[in-house]
Amino acid sequence: YALGEVGGFTLAAMGRRFYPVMVAEKQACWLKVTFRGPAGHGSMPLAGSAMTKMAEAMRHIESVRLPVHVTPTARAQFTAMARALPPPAAAVLRLLLVPWLTDRILGRLGERAAAFGPALHNTVTPTMTTAGTAPNVVPAEAILHLDGRILPGFERDDLVREVRDVIGDEPEIEVLHHDPGPAEPDMGLYDLLAGVITELDPEGVPVPMLLPGTTDARFFSRLGIQTYGFTPMKLPPDLDFSALFHGEDERVPVSALEFGADAVYRVLLRAGAPPRQ
Repeated sequence: YALGEVGGFTLAAMGRRFYPVMVAEKQACWLKVTFRGPAGHGSMPLAGSAMTKMAEAMRHIESVRLPVHVTPTARAQFTAMARALPPPAAAVLRLLLVPWLTDRILGRLGERAAAFGPALHNTVTPTMTTAGTAPNVVPAEAILHLDGRILPGFERDDLVREVRDVIGDEPEIEVLHHDPGPAEPDMGLYDLLAGVITELDPEGVPVPMLLPGTTDARFFSRLGIQTYGFTPMKLPPDLDFSALFHGEDERVPVSALEFGADAVYRVLLRAGAPPRQ
C-alpha cells in the first residue's frame, strides 16, 4: 500500500465533519477533435464552417451530461455519507445512486452538487482550441482539445463513444493520451485509516472517496500498489481548503499539520505490527 495526496482532510456538510479518504481516482484521457468545413474569405460568411461546428459542439458538451455510471466506490462514498446525515439530506444522496434520477437531482441541487457529478459520470472539458491563420480567412479546419476523465472500470473507447453521442459522427476524434487505472480499489488498508481518524476525532466521519482528478497513484497501480489519498487534517469549518489549492494564499493551520502527523504515525506503527494472536 501507499499513502498519497488528496484525502483525509475535513469536509463540512450539514453540521457533520467528514474525512474523505481517496481510494480510487478517475483516469485522464485527452482527446483531439477535428472539425472540417468550407474555407473562404471572411467577407463572405459560409454556412457549416469548421469554426461554427466547433462552437456548436462546445455548446452541446457544456449543456449535456454524459451517461450516469454508479461505480462501487461512488456507491460506498454516498452511502457512507448518507448514514451520517439527517433524513432529508440522506435521502437525496441515496437517490443520486438511482441512475434515472441522478441528473434530475444534480440539476435541482445546482452548484451545491458540483463535487458529486464527476463521481457519477465520465466527463470532458474543453481546454484548448486551434483554428485559422488570419482574421480575414475562414479556416477549413478547427481543432478542439478535451480533457477527458474516465471512471474506474471504463475504457478510452467508452469515453469516445459517449462523446460521439453528444457531438455527432462527423468530427474526427483522436485519443492523445490515456492513463489507465484499476477497475476497483483494494480496500485492505481502509479500515485502519478510518479507525485512526475516528480515534483522533470521535465526531468525524471517514468515508471512501472517488477522486475526479488524478495523482501519482496511477503509476503505483501498475506495480500492484493500492494508493490511498491520506494526508489527514482537521480543518476549521470556515476554511475553504480546496479553494486554496495552488493559490497565492495556500495554507493550513499548524494544528491541522500536527493532527495529520499524529494520524500518519499511528497508521505506520499499526500497519507494520504483527497480527494479534
